[in-house]
Amino acid sequence: MAAPLHSIIVPVYCSQDILERLVERVSAAMDKAQLRFELVLVDDGSQDGSFVEIKRLSNLHSFIRGFRLSRNFGHQAAVTIGLRKSKGAFVAIIDDDLQDPPETLPKFFEAVYAEADVAYGVRLKRKAGIVKRFLFRAFYRTLSWFSDIHIPLDTGDFCAMSRPVVNAMLELEEANPFLRGIRAWAGFRQVGIEYERDARFQGESGYTFRKYIQLAMTGILSFSYLPLRLATYTGIAAAIFALGFAGYVIINLFLGNFEVPGYASL
Repeated sequence: MAAPLHSIIVPVYCSQDILERLVERVSAAMDKAQLRFELVLVDDGSQDGSFVEIKRLSNLHSFIRGFRLSRNFGHQAAVTIGLRKSKGAFVAIIDDDLQDPPETLPKFFEAVYAEADVAYGVRLKRKAGIVKRFLFRAFYRTLSWFSDIHIPLDTGDFCAMSRPVVNAMLELEEANPFLRGIRAWAGFRQVGIEYERDARFQGESGYTFRKYIQLAMTGILSFSYLPLRLATYTGIAAAIFALGFAGYVIINLFLGNFEVPGYASL
C-alpha cells in the first residue's frame, strides 16, 4: 500500500519573495521525516507577483498545487478553500510568513498518528511588540471567558488534523469562518504542542489592525451567546425603565406637577 498523503495548506498574500524559502523548508522537513506530501498554495488575491511565483514553483516541484482566488477574501476563507482542495489523509495548516516553523510539522503529524485527531501549536513566545503581544493575550483570554466551548489559549491556525476532523469542519460552511474555534467545536481528541514563534522572515504582514479586530469579533460573536444575552438583557432593562418612567409622567400629569406646558406629551 502507498504511504498516506499529507496535505499542507498555505494561504498566500503578497509573499512572492518568501515563497521559495517556504517551499525549501517545508520540503526539507517533510523529506527528512520521509512523509509523502502535497503543498497547497492558495493565493488570496495578491496584488504582487505571488501567483506567478506559485506557477513557477509548481513547474519545478510536482508536490505543489496552486490556486488563485478572484479577489482578497481573507485569510480564513483562503484556508477554507485549501481544506476543500486538499487530498491528504492528514492535513496541516501553516502561514506563508515563516513565523510558524515548518520543521515542527512532522512532530504535529506524529502526534496525530499516536494520540490525537488534532495537534495544534501553542505559542510559547511571540516575537512582536509589547502592545501587540498584550492585545493578543487579552483577545484569547476574553474569547475563553465569553466562549461556550473550550478554545485553547495562545493558539492559531497552525496545526495538523486527520481527514475526519477536516470533513467535520467543512460541514459548517461558514461565510466568515473562525477556524481555530470551529476546530475546537468539532471535538475529537486534541493535543497542544508548544513551540516558539519566529519573527516574520521579511516584509510586513498583510494582516492589518482592522483585520485583527474583525477576526476577534468573528471569534467572539460566533462562539458565544453572551453578546446576544447582554443585548437582550439591556433591551429588557431599557423597556422596564421606559414603562416605569411613562407611568411616572402620567401620574404627575394628573397631579398637575408639571409647570412646563407640553412636557408630558413630549
